[in-house]
Amino acid sequence: MGFVIATVNMKGGVGKTTLTVNLATCLAKQHQKRVLVVDLDTQISATLSLIAPQDFAKARKARRTLNQLIDKAIRPNRHAKLTIQDVIKSYVCSVKGLDLLPGDIDLYDEYLVSEMLHQEASREETPNFNQVWNRFERLLIKSILEPVIDNYDFIILDCAPGYNLLTRSGIVASDFYLLPARPEPLSVVGIQLLERRIAKLKESHKSGTSLDLQLLGIVFILSGGLLGRYYKQVMNRVTEDFVPTQLFKNRIPMDVNVAKAVDSFMPAVIASPNSSGAKAFMRLTEEFVEKINAYQNEFKNGSSKMNLANLE
Repeated sequence: MGFVIATVNMKGGVGKTTLTVNLATCLAKQHQKRVLVVDLDTQISATLSLIAPQDFAKARKARRTLNQLIDKAIRPNRHAKLTIQDVIKSYVCSVKGLDLLPGDIDLYDEYLVSEMLHQEASREETPNFNQVWNRFERLLIKSILEPVIDNYDFIILDCAPGYNLLTRSGIVASDFYLLPARPEPLSVVGIQLLERRIAKLKESHKSGTSLDLQLLGIVFILSGGLLGRYYKQVMNRVTEDFVPTQLFKNRIPMDVNVAKAVDSFMPAVIASPNSSGAKAFMRLTEEFVEKINAYQNEFKNGSSKMNLANLE
């Protein structure tokens, strides 16, 4: 069974998608892992970082995006033939083992979700809308991924900023989460908000699932070069709040090639493999694999639960 990992921050513009697609590509290309990128953001940045707009347009016209799978979960009685296997695009960017579950600019209708859940709650002997909502939230993304989870070593969810239904459901479905950040005050606020939200999420779901979700690490994006004293103070504030093992040692430096790669609809590690940004992502991926291997070794040694913060 593969690991499900959510890339998430309450604040947008922190390099979340950049981290997702470059990490996924490195895992497949340099480490021969089977990786599925799932785009949960209506901005479809992860989708357009791996396939060209015309390919996305064709997929959307053929109703082969995440929207169809979510609609199937919301309205299970509808006659829908498409499965997740039909929707996934394989061999993206010509990288063996790298697959994409394309997002959509319209992922779900909030009114339909509320209507469906109210109807479900009313059918219960003791109606409890919050309980029905939590159950749906817990199972939505998990049920969509379940048919293919054994096909991959890693399924990486590119979550939308903020805290909408899909972000919460993605977090609940995950084993770990990655927290991208920039050395800026609002990015730090995003980290603090997310930690509080996840604590509440665990509390609200504790009756239905163990939710052993763990922080795999904080990654500073576009934080290289000569940082001013103020930015160093911001980064020091983060390092004081977390143990060293919860912070990735490798950071992604300022590199225009990382931004320019978006124009070619492929990750920087493919578009500009010799750039400083691409090389930083490769080193980060090696550190990522080491963290995962440490987890697996700890689990094999007989611990049913493991706290990454204890690993040195």
